Amino acid sequence: MKNIKLFTVLFLAMTLVRCHVPLTKDNWPTFRGNTQHTGYYSGNAPHKLSELTWKFKTGGAVSSSPAVADGMVFLGSLDNYLYAVDVKTGQEKWKFKTEDRVFSSPAVAYGMVFFGSRDNYLYAVDVKTGQEKWKFKTEGYVESSPAVADGMVFFGSGDDYLYAVDVKTGQEKWKFKTEDAVYSSPAVADGMVFFGSDDNYLYAVDVKTGQEKWKFKTEDAVVSSPAVADGMVFFGSLDNYLYAVDVKTGQEKWKFKTEDAVFSSPAFAYGMVFFGSYDNYLYAVDVKTGQEKWKFKTGAWVDSSPAVADGMVFFGSDDYYLYAVDIKTKQEKWKFKTEDAVVSSPAIADGMVFFGSYDNYLYTVK
Repeated sequence: MKNIKLFTVLFLAMTLVRCHVPLTKDNWPTFRGNTQHTGYYSGNAPHKLSELTWKFKTGGAVSSSPAVADGMVFLGSLDNYLYAVDVKTGQEKWKFKTEDRVFSSPAVAYGMVFFGSRDNYLYAVDVKTGQEKWKFKTEGYVESSPAVADGMVFFGSGDDYLYAVDVKTGQEKWKFKTEDAVYSSPAVADGMVFFGSDDNYLYAVDVKTGQEKWKFKTEDAVVSSPAVADGMVFFGSLDNYLYAVDVKTGQEKWKFKTEDAVFSSPAFAYGMVFFGSYDNYLYAVDVKTGQEKWKFKTGAWVDSSPAVADGMVFFGSDDYYLYAVDIKTKQEKWKFKTEDAVVSSPAIADGMVFFGSYDNYLYTVK
């Protein structure tokens, strides 16, 4: 167990160095925490729910998942804005207006915040001032959450393409065409970009050239964002399965069946894969065998993507709760009630949990 945890921490550290985000206990700089999308945080997390630290109201539902960096929390809202909020006080630092809803989760790197909007643009905004640095136009909604690595921003669009854009200039480096919308958020590892499409495929594409390395077919859309760890790519499909595919070959290692669609993006830690399903369960599956270790039932869909820290898994449900579940005992440690569905995926930093709700609020609890 100790070796697995050490490997995970080192893997995370190398990733964050490569994308120019310092590895500290105060950071969760991108969707799923790192460019591999493992959803793992190596610091402390609250074992008991002691208090609501603060909450911040936006003008619309919050589906976007927060990023935490530079003493601020960044997140999008369906009121068309991206917000920057002070970590300690919950006070607004700045907000940036787009022309449509912001489902995309932000990524922080190179002194900028990158995120997409349903106005068809990917934006790069200055972290400190909230001023636009550049924007990149596509021909479809940008709901995919960007990943930043190797001097490029990778993201999908409803126009059926995955794009690679230069971080500094906002100029296209390459684009890769699928046969349907790309709402899945890309993961970057081993010189490849991994992402799903509504054309029922998971793709692996070369980071530098944009050339296809392999693709893997499922029986329905792949909206879930992949996680890359332990030589495998883990991802869900609307065909009710979670898949584990070999990173190099694209060959199936195993698949795990749930009773409904898997929108949730998996997390990897402690030799297990954690993910939610529309069958109302959160699952823990053995990484090597694909066998169920345990499952935890909520009162509604689980399309929030889990985060793992300090022996616990944190996730939201459409039953209005954020849950913390002990990985060893499989029992609920605590839960926090909001006034609407929790689709946003939690971020963990400095012993606090940050997440949004469809009740229009960003919450911080510890």
